[in-house]
Amino acid sequence: MKLKVILTALCAAASFSAFAQAPIVIKFSHVVATDTPKGQAAERFKQLAEKATNGRVKVELYPNSQLYKDKEELEALQLGAVQMLAPSLAKFGPLGVKEFEAFDLPYIFPTKTALYNVTEGPIGKGLLKKLESKGITGLAYWDNGFKVMSANKPLRAPADFKGLKMRIQSSKVLDAQMRTLGANPQVLAFSEVYQALQTGVVDGTENPPSNMYTQKMHEVQKHVTVSNHGYLGYAVIVNKKFWDGLPADIRTSLETAMRDATTFEKAIAQRDNDLAMDAIKKSGKTEIYTLSAKEQADWRKVLLPVQKDMEGRIGKDLIQAINKEAAK
Repeated sequence: MKLKVILTALCAAASFSAFAQAPIVIKFSHVVATDTPKGQAAERFKQLAEKATNGRVKVELYPNSQLYKDKEELEALQLGAVQMLAPSLAKFGPLGVKEFEAFDLPYIFPTKTALYNVTEGPIGKGLLKKLESKGITGLAYWDNGFKVMSANKPLRAPADFKGLKMRIQSSKVLDAQMRTLGANPQVLAFSEVYQALQTGVVDGTENPPSNMYTQKMHEVQKHVTVSNHGYLGYAVIVNKKFWDGLPADIRTSLETAMRDATTFEKAIAQRDNDLAMDAIKKSGKTEIYTLSAKEQADWRKVLLPVQKDMEGRIGKDLIQAINKEAAK
């Protein structure tokens, strides 16, 4: 009897030990392809995180909307169905943190340096802090790049947009941008864009070249205009309750892994966009046009009023602060 008790205790201890050593699982969901800058950085984070924690953390990646589409993923994070996301910054407007829509303002960032002055400084940190009331912890900003416009007709002047159905993310700023150009904005999930372009549900869209190429949008768009009119970036975020509940040493290791993955992501973003644009050119399916300095000035002049129009939504002081940082 005594031996049976001892064996039972040993089995229980072994079971507890195995349970205690089970890795912490981080489900990391995103909506783009694995070979985009975001997809590659997610893979790099997985490698770094698992190595840094000696296998105590397991990162499961779910690219290409495998788990959730654009509109679903933030709710899934808040509910704890996934632990990590890297949504585009426009996604936080519908969540109630409208200040993030400043990143959608056309021509607000003249260069990457201007952008990083904002994301890596007090403004960027302050914006991430605002997510905490939504049950979200912001870890980093990831880059994608400046956007091009595409359609099945040439888009060289603002007047060329008149009447076109242009796909956008859910963003009041992007809605205003397209309406200012005379287009009809259509909100669609990213995973639905290719089919919508193919079937004519929408006439065109805006994207960094890497997103356009990896989703094969260039195969159903005859014209691309290199306008660099807007920026597309992401925030890597986690469920706050999950993050705060991690052991301190695990959290520190994950923060280091995220910093290294972020450095990697920024290094490859521009390279991947350049490679994607070259690939689009070589495909022969799409005619590419780069705006001249005068044409871009015309676009800026037409789109500048969007900043004024959005002051009431985003905040006049924030827009002015971003412009001040961007001008340094």
